[in-house]
Amino acid sequence: MTIQREKQDLLWDTIYDTFEGKVSREKINSFKAATGTILYFIDTKIVKGLQEQYALYADNFPIWAQQSNGMLQINIWSALRELGIGANLQHYNPVIDEKVKALFNIPEYYQLIAQMPFGGIDTLPDEKEKENINKRVTIVK
Repeated sequence: MTIQREKQDLLWDTIYDTFEGKVSREKINSFKAATGTILYFIDTKIVKGLQEQYALYADNFPIWAQQSNGMLQINIWSALRELGIGANLQHYNPVIDEKVKALFNIPEYYQLIAQMPFGGIDTLPDEKEKENINKRVTIVK
């Protein structure tokens, strides 16, 4: 067993234990079986520094940090898919935050945003019926 495999197993076993069985072992094991997991964080020290430096926009920096993190997630997810690697996005935070930080020696001022298990693709998702884009998007002229 490689060090990475040990960390992957430890992460998902810790998540399972943190929820004290309220999340099924089968579900957790499906994420644990992945090749690895990307943990997404926001460095709140940087956000706070930007808020102090640009006070006029202070309220926006936490929002922009979340948006930036979301863009990072979709770009990594898309890049993995281009390589034929499957991924999914999980949000077991904030329940797991402190245990994950302790597990991987993550600074206290990092805010856990999401977990992205990645690896092989067992099955492709079902085709979705395409909805008329005009029902979801409004163009104002």
